[in-house]
Amino acid sequence: MSRLLHTGQVIIDLVMALDTLPASGGDVLARSANFEAGGGFNVMAAARRNGLPVVYLGRHGNGRFGDLARAAMQAEGVEIAQAASPDKDTGLCVSLTEATTERTFISHLGAEGDLSAEDLARVTSQPGDYVYVSGYSLLLDGKAQALLDWVVALPPEISVVFDPGPLVKAPGSALMATLLPRIDIWTSNGPEALAFTGASTLAEALSALQSHLPQDALRVVRDGSNGCWVNAEHVPGFKVKAVDSNGAGDAHAGVFIAGLANGLKPTDAARRANAAAALAVTRWGPATSPGTGEVDALLTE
Repeated sequence: MSRLLHTGQVIIDLVMALDTLPASGGDVLARSANFEAGGGFNVMAAARRNGLPVVYLGRHGNGRFGDLARAAMQAEGVEIAQAASPDKDTGLCVSLTEATTERTFISHLGAEGDLSAEDLARVTSQPGDYVYVSGYSLLLDGKAQALLDWVVALPPEISVVFDPGPLVKAPGSALMATLLPRIDIWTSNGPEALAFTGASTLAEALSALQSHLPQDALRVVRDGSNGCWVNAEHVPGFKVKAVDSNGAGDAHAGVFIAGLANGLKPTDAARRANAAAALAVTRWGPATSPGTGEVDALLTE
């Protein structure tokens, strides 16, 4: 049975809702504040809630935030591959959501910022697995090279999924030059695809991505409420009233992979992913992906 092997970072989000961000040096009162597991947890929760077994390959800390991260993963049925790091806690992200649903993040990484070749050597992949690589991981000195060496050595029966995130903005680095030929599935939002390729439209970005990736790689680019693009094919979205966009892209990615693992065609998996992302933005918090039943219900409306 296929699994999702997630190599990214699970951190704890301090999620705060407010009308608008203050000016520098200013002060505002938030309408709500909660600690929630976030980061890579969002993708894993989405995949698990839609029937795909998940293994977290990253590190997690020894402290109150590490305890929260492990409890959240265990509650979702995520298998944890590594023991707790003894000398660091899990990191924290302050996630600020304005009334417009715009998000602002301020992050501090902890134990999840490190991963060694020895850590990864303890992981056994199997044919049909999906290995999820986050662009954030490529920016971490204590993790990037060991992770990249492990990923490029994976057999071709393992599908590599790459999410560049907002901070990986060009294909020209040595790390990206090594990783790009091994990517089977690209998943990003529109602005990330535009920044990475230097294109001015999504159509140009999708074409440019094709030149960087293997010929048969899937290029999934999300376009907000308009849905997403799978290679050159548009898959429409769903009209909902959004209250918080935090975690919607992660819900899309996790449900898309779960759909592929269940044997769906990419466009059918994308339609399920669009439905999941639409439901996610109607809810507050980072890990708001719906489960299979809720996705089915929206698709049949």
